Amino acid sequence: MYRMAHVGFASALVALASVLVGFNDSTRTSAADPPPSTDKINKEIDNVKFPAADGKLAALKDFAGKKATVVVFLSFACPVSNSYAETLTKLHKTYSEKEVGFLALVPTDETPEVIAKKVEEFKLPFPVYSDSKHVVAEAFKATVTPEAFVLDHNFVLRYRGRIDNQYYGRLKKNPQITEHDLKASLEALLSGKDVPNPATRAIGCHIEPLDRKVTSEDVTYHRDVVPILQKHCQSCHRPGAVGPFSLMTYKQAVSWSADIVHYTQTRDMPPWKPTAGGPFTNARSLTIRELDTLAAWEKAGCPEGNPKDAPPPIKFASGWHLGEPDLVVEVPEDFHVGGAGKDLFRCFVLPTGLKEDKYVIAYEVKPGNATVVHHTLNYFDTTSKARKLEAAERERKKDPNDPDHGPGYSVSMGIGFLPNSADVPRPGLPPIGIVGGWAPGQLGTELPENSGIYLPKEADIVLQVHYHRTGKPEKDRTKLGLYFAKKEVEKPWVTLTVGGMSLLSFIPAGKADHIAKGSAWLTADANLHSIIPHMHLLGKQVKITMTPPEGKTVTLIEIKHWDYNWQETYWFEKPIFAKAGTRFDIEAVFDNSAKNPNNPSNPPKLVRFGEETTNEMLFGFFGATPAGKDRPRFVRTEPKKK
Repeated sequence: MYRMAHVGFASALVALASVLVGFNDSTRTSAADPPPSTDKINKEIDNVKFPAADGKLAALKDFAGKKATVVVFLSFACPVSNSYAETLTKLHKTYSEKEVGFLALVPTDETPEVIAKKVEEFKLPFPVYSDSKHVVAEAFKATVTPEAFVLDHNFVLRYRGRIDNQYYGRLKKNPQITEHDLKASLEALLSGKDVPNPATRAIGCHIEPLDRKVTSEDVTYHRDVVPILQKHCQSCHRPGAVGPFSLMTYKQAVSWSADIVHYTQTRDMPPWKPTAGGPFTNARSLTIRELDTLAAWEKAGCPEGNPKDAPPPIKFASGWHLGEPDLVVEVPEDFHVGGAGKDLFRCFVLPTGLKEDKYVIAYEVKPGNATVVHHTLNYFDTTSKARKLEAAERERKKDPNDPDHGPGYSVSMGIGFLPNSADVPRPGLPPIGIVGGWAPGQLGTELPENSGIYLPKEADIVLQVHYHRTGKPEKDRTKLGLYFAKKEVEKPWVTLTVGGMSLLSFIPAGKADHIAKGSAWLTADANLHSIIPHMHLLGKQVKITMTPPEGKTVTLIEIKHWDYNWQETYWFEKPIFAKAGTRFDIEAVFDNSAKNPNNPSNPPKLVRFGEETTNEMLFGFFGATPAGKDRPRFVRTEPKKK
């Protein structure tokens, strides 16, 4: 039995830079993403009172600034809200000096003690109070966290909505922040001008009503919903895991109930992108009955039911799931990840100290902090180039205020270099290669029987970790456990690569349906175990097929709605035999128009082939083993028939 993995050798290195799963949502509007509201705009807000931390009553105007006041609704259980901690801190620093007051309210059941702890963790410099009874939220008609409100010196509401356009959908970030709405509103008021855009759509987490009514108990949380969440959601959506919120309790499920239904009904959750091909062993999908159960539960008002009806909680193991590894390599010290900014790719050089060549038959990655580790790719390097890059990073003069610091070196993609002929230490030896990877929910990877990944002696492991931000500083020390073959490996693992772009390829600016395609032919019989299509941000759809000699074309995988954030290895239920001479075709559509929200350039620019995220590429990777005595490989021209 084997599980999800990313495996291959030097031919795959250019493109295998971000091919593992992480969390992102669809762009569709849901109950959590309401349209802009103009409620209370140009009206004076009542000076409502609410409980302060000392138990006494506080009033809104106690926190008023002389020239303007910002009231923002936050939730520390909401990942979108947390991502604005640094932005709000900077705004407070700038505008509190200009006589602008700041106040934050938390309209959830988070206790004052929890709120105080989170305020300290996120280092928020302004007062933050509980609004669990929705007294202040009702006064403003607030619906989302985070949602910002700007009052003038007369306590009249002049702006409500988002803080900026960091997000265009639920947990969907724009490549660049171009509109700073809260800041623009403050600047206008302080200049005696009208706010240019008084209402924008706040994107975040829905403020749950206090008067939720249960209309039926035909479907309950404990009896009917918990088994579905355990089976499909909790491996990622639990404390300490990469899911941006937890689904371990009734209250948590109620808070996210509208999203649970929306994203399961649209098939955006559980994340599974293929629309054709396979079948695959690691397919994630809910049955029609499960979908109907979740929808009926939310429609009935989320009845809790009897806790005795719930199945036993899942126990998530903390040790090595595949047993004690033969070799463990670990990042030597904590790497510090800042709370805000773009995602970070960091490479750590971990010597193996191996005195003889090995075959890796299984591996397991243990993130030190799974809340920030989006995915890993595990390379080996025999050239010492990664060591030199790490040494150069240590010698580089660093900004003492840089929130990202620690061992390793940073790259955009890959490991920062590609090999050349002079790098081969021994004839026939691959100078660099890949020893798998990790994605959220993955519990270790075992390769097919009698197969293994070649790992040369004295090689360094270069662990490329993709970090994402949580809104506050984090630390991580990730480990990689390797399991070696105890007997001769009969079928060395081979990565076959078909490409659809070249060094001369480009995608014109503004073109929404640019097509790229390529072909490759197999030189020897092979068994195909896995497949990985790979593109970047402009990818729209992709399809990979194979055509045996004198046979019919078969679709191996098709993804009609490509998402750069949801890439992974797709494992075939049964190995697919491919005969020598079989043609493999890859074809994709790219969208380089301004309408593509993932386009990193605004306005669009001509995009060329390259390994940077802002470049593009098109590859299909196959994990394969020989089906005969010859090692299979791909060639770009059809072999002559014997």
